[in-house]
Amino acid sequence: MKGESEEWSGYYSLENQPKYVKAIMNSITHVMIENDILCGYIRCKNDDGFGIYILDLLVMKQYRGCEFGLKLIQSIANVFPNDPLYVTSDIDPYYEKIGFKKIGSILEYML
Repeated sequence: MKGESEEWSGYYSLENQPKYVKAIMNSITHVMIENDILCGYIRCKNDDGFGIYILDLLVMKQYRGCEFGLKLIQSIANVFPNDPLYVTSDIDPYYEKIGFKKIGSILEYML
């Protein structure tokens, strides 16, 4: 994902690669491919019937505005039609625009 903002560096840096490969292997992942180019993906965790948690939704900058993010979300919703989808986000307006409702917040604790 060369050329993306610095916030994406955690996804493709050599330092984080082993950790991220493990995360992908232990997640539900769907991809969006256009003209043989990986242009977006979604990574989720299933909470065994309590909900599906969207952990990553990434669309390459040049493909934004084409509803690829929404299509990826819908692909997960189609696989788990009876489970709510949850997301923690730094871009709440995007998710609210496509129908997500704010129901809480996220707090962080670290030692």
